[in-house]
Amino acid sequence: MAILEALIGPITAIIDKVIPDPEARAKAKLELLKLESSRELELLEARLSTILSEAGSSDPWTSRARPSFLYVMYVLLLWSIPMGLLAAFDAGSARAIGKGMTEYLAALPEPLYALFGTGYLGYAVVRQWGKIKGSDL
Repeated sequence: MAILEALIGPITAIIDKVIPDPEARAKAKLELLKLESSRELELLEARLSTILSEAGSSDPWTSRARPSFLYVMYVLLLWSIPMGLLAAFDAGSARAIGKGMTEYLAALPEPLYALFGTGYLGYAVVRQWGKIKGSDL
């Protein structure tokens, strides 16, 4: 898509030089714009079909991977609300809970974080490669 957008300007300049008739020039530019918009529509349809096929998949790992990850992130973020309320009434307990959570997360081995990051990145790269190749719509 970016390549086509980058080529529109130079192609339009070439059309201006090659086609002397203003009406034919305008018609050629219109066809070029139609080509660009139809390509964008095809890409949008492909993206939407991918999202819908993942959501409708019978495989629970496929249909639940992204939502499950987001639910975990939501819980982590929303956990700040009860912690804030607890801190308002008992700051010492809130500090102790926060310290305990920090120590727990710090106690997880660094290779585990690396494994998670590598796995998640690998998953994203393979999915993108499949989409580009056309085998993973």
